[in-house]
Amino acid sequence: MSFIGYFSLRLTRFTALALILSTVFGCFSVLAKQDVKHLTWAHVYETSEPLHKWAVWAAEEIEKRTQGRYTIDVFPVSIMGKEAELNQSLSLGTIDIIYTGTSFAAQNYPPIALPDLPYVFRDYQHWQKFNDSDLFAELAQGYKLASRGNRIVGNNYYGQRHVTSNKPIKTPEDMLDLKLRVPNASIFKMFPLAVGANPSPIAFSEVYLALQQGVVDAQENPLPTIKAKKFYEVQKYISLTGHLQGAVISVASDRLWNMLSAADKDIFSQVFKQAAAKVSADTRQSEKDLISWFEEQGVTVLTLDRNAFREKVLPTHVEAKQRLGADLYDRLQNIK
Repeated sequence: MSFIGYFSLRLTRFTALALILSTVFGCFSVLAKQDVKHLTWAHVYETSEPLHKWAVWAAEEIEKRTQGRYTIDVFPVSIMGKEAELNQSLSLGTIDIIYTGTSFAAQNYPPIALPDLPYVFRDYQHWQKFNDSDLFAELAQGYKLASRGNRIVGNNYYGQRHVTSNKPIKTPEDMLDLKLRVPNASIFKMFPLAVGANPSPIAFSEVYLALQQGVVDAQENPLPTIKAKKFYEVQKYISLTGHLQGAVISVASDRLWNMLSAADKDIFSQVFKQAAAKVSADTRQSEKDLISWFEEQGVTVLTLDRNAFREKVLPTHVEAKQRLGADLYDRLQNIK
């Protein structure tokens, strides 16, 4: 065999070997890509809010800690649906993780709405102690059983809810016949009904336009949300009613949790808990900083006698206490 023929034969064999190796490693690459689990986390909040910021952090942290075996895409601002739809999608398994208010989760397990009763918490410290309590753990377990396995993996402080309006509100009487936008859950109607206002349920994504067009006179939300959603652009006053100590829970679907190994469950649990703590810390600091910021924007911030509002509201707890559980209600009140 000539040198050229020998070289050509070796080159052909080398090319064939390279092709085989390329095919084998290509198959491994495809298998590796197939082993990556792509998850979806959806919520209704703005990208500027701590809830979104720390959801993105959690997604990145989980991908890092699982060596890329899990990736999470976070969809904010109702891209994947309004809050009621997100809860439904979670139960159907088409979304893996959501943020939701406890009043929405209460449609599966009513007692989980106890923290949404107006003026049920004395202050932020009361909420913190509830968050770390056996009572909260029991409520989370009750929700898990009632929702067929969906799991509360974080409790995020959302801030005290206050009223914005285009007229000054200083007393409960100032709220008579006020058309007040509230979330579409019955427990949010308690505060406006107790002070003589007219609760108007409107989807979160539609509130700015409703205020701008005069469909409603006012709305209520925490200060960070009022800023993020730019409600101050179409409202002249913020009245510091502090009627709710709001929280948003992080919920993972039963389908997701069942696919995780014990080690991965530990990773997910740790990251979700850390993210919720970061959300709560950021939100609390933001509450402290925002009053002066709103005043710089030309908004009038009114400090009120909250006891006057509280005295109107507390009698309305009687029915809710019986419906949601008198023992649970008393345990919440007795947390020191």
